[in-house]
Amino acid sequence: MIATLRSSSLQGAVLAPRSKSVMQRACAVALLAGGETILETPGNSQDDLIALAIIQQLGATVQKMEGGAIKIISKGLCVNEPLVLECGESGLSCRLFTSIAALTSYPVTITGSGSLLQRPQHFFSKVFPQLNAQVITENGFLPLQVKGPLTPRDIMVDGSMSSQYLSGLLMAYSASGISNVTITVDQLVSKPYVDLTLAIMQKFGLRTPVQIDYSTYRFTQESIPASSLLTKRNFKIEGDWSGAAFLLVAGALTGRVQIKGLSQQSLQADKKIVDVLQQAGANLKFNDDSIFVQSAPLHAFTFDATDSPDLFPPLIALASFCQGESRISGAERLQFKESNRAITLIEEFSKLGVFIREDAGSLVIQGGSAIKGGTVKAHDDHRIAMALAVAALRSTEGIRIEQADSVRKSYPDFFKDLAELHASVSLTN
Repeated sequence: MIATLRSSSLQGAVLAPRSKSVMQRACAVALLAGGETILETPGNSQDDLIALAIIQQLGATVQKMEGGAIKIISKGLCVNEPLVLECGESGLSCRLFTSIAALTSYPVTITGSGSLLQRPQHFFSKVFPQLNAQVITENGFLPLQVKGPLTPRDIMVDGSMSSQYLSGLLMAYSASGISNVTITVDQLVSKPYVDLTLAIMQKFGLRTPVQIDYSTYRFTQESIPASSLLTKRNFKIEGDWSGAAFLLVAGALTGRVQIKGLSQQSLQADKKIVDVLQQAGANLKFNDDSIFVQSAPLHAFTFDATDSPDLFPPLIALASFCQGESRISGAERLQFKESNRAITLIEEFSKLGVFIREDAGSLVIQGGSAIKGGTVKAHDDHRIAMALAVAALRSTEGIRIEQADSVRKSYPDFFKDLAELHASVSLTN
């Protein structure tokens, strides 16, 4: 699909997309916790649908309810034969469900498609043999096969690649029921997302470890909360700060918009977008679960995105229109995404006349010059497509984005929502 966007003044209100980070974790935890779970306001992204399909293979029943809610019924992890779990391009589902699948005594093959096949999975090769679980990979890449049962024990793991590996391991340790074991983590990144994992586990009544600090997680006999006795629960999928970041930047660049359904108490790391917008001089107002953002003169900013690398694309779009030189550090986190985002962002935004350079793990953006327009490519990366679309709203000649349908991975209604805000959007096949 090709999306063509032209200069626009946004007006109106839209509901933020649902958080796929929360949705996928909730699916995994609902499977492990057992009983009946009603997921309210569920997401509909490709990654969300993949997580729902996987938990059905692992023993859960999934039913769509009137009004859009989803009912999950589970008796816990139940695998009675060898399986193949297809993760699509979802790195989170791959990392969560590989550890969960390793609890079974049947061989389970984990595979995927697209860019996920190029993302290294060495974590499992290093960790699982220490936990009595077998693992076979394609030279450290998918597809991989695991066979358990995984036996939790004291272990140190590398957290420098992604916190998602730790989240999956925490879920597997919890489901095993074992006590008096500790996971120690070296160089943990994206720490807020581990907090999110633990909060959802606790909400569902799963055993959660004593978190001594961001490097030590100890499971004790006291780790089981009273809520573990619950067999029925309702869980609301909150708004996604990662997807909403593009709408908030768009509003800061042009017009006045209201983004509804964003929790100010959210543990999502990408809530930091608010801090950056305020630093850049954006006009923000808060009301309950809504944020109002209005265009204003913007100036350069600095931000460490090590714990929130998904903010790089919307922040590149923002920095392109900020007067002065902005610096975003943590670029080493961008290599193993749907594309190598540091390279992709530099390549595509340079086509629009934006000067970006890499400097000691940072992207440095010279902003303030007019963006004329042209043809760019999303590289099958949903966040690149959305970043280019936001930049197009201040272009003088319009921007044509190839592979724009990649937004389906996380935010299928992105272009629909922009049009609802009166953006000039044209979609063609």
